[in-house]
Amino acid sequence: MSLSLRRLTADEIEALAPEIERGYAADIERNGGLSAAAARQKAAEDTPRVLADSNNVLYALEDDGERVGHLWVGEREVQGRRFFWLWDVFVDEVHRGRGLGRLAMQLAEEEARRRGIARVELNVFGGNVVARSLYRSLGYDEVSVWMGKDLT
Repeated sequence: MSLSLRRLTADEIEALAPEIERGYAADIERNGGLSAAAARQKAAEDTPRVLADSNNVLYALEDDGERVGHLWVGEREVQGRRFFWLWDVFVDEVHRGRGLGRLAMQLAEEEARRRGIARVELNVFGGNVVARSLYRSLGYDEVSVWMGKDLT
């Protein structure tokens, strides 16, 4: 197993964008408390805007030359703090369970270091137990927890 990053071309990004948007909408609906229609609307607004940001890069995750997922990262600065933001790490379902998500995260960290950035941050939905467990095992701390309870 030899996981590597390859920057996606504009055509590849355009082809992948609907899949990213659908996945984001599904996550928002499942874990974010929005209706299906509201989640689709939010994803339709957010995805193209963030993809168009020149500070963000979308990579193919390739295992021995075979595309197995993608990694979407970007440089951000908020209130004078510069950090590497992880928008999305995705391993195709047929390739999961082999440690590729962990390796992808390590590649993201290496890319941040290569750019001279000393911190990686991300957002993860509370219901995404697998991802949260992976991030904790890699030393990521939970910074904020947003909680809610439906009363209906």
